[in-house]
Amino acid sequence: MASPRSRAESIDARRREVHEQLANVELELTALRRTREGLSDDDEHDPDGVPLSAQWSRLEGLKQMKLEALAAIHEAEARLARGEDGRCRVCGRPIASARLAARPEATTCIDCTP
Repeated sequence: MASPRSRAESIDARRREVHEQLANVELELTALRRTREGLSDDDEHDPDGVPLSAQWSRLEGLKQMKLEALAAIHEAEARLARGEDGRCRVCGRPIASARLAARPEATTCIDCTP
């Protein structure tokens, strides 16, 4: 099991990564809003391209996923602070350090992951 300090650093690195990804999604949404300002509501687009509504939906979905990831990261920090970090919420066994390195916000061991 990783030390609390290295776990905190891992969680913090994951938070920074997700914030950067969220900022990129927000930039894409801003650009899409600008594109839509000049278009009619019937979502006209290049027949060979993706409809703006599909792009909007995809970006909003990505944004929601990033916000959920940030919430999971916040929960991981709270578990670490309470000394409950690194235990599977299903079976109670330790979560493998490799899994926690890959997904610092993981709440289940690999065997209990759906």
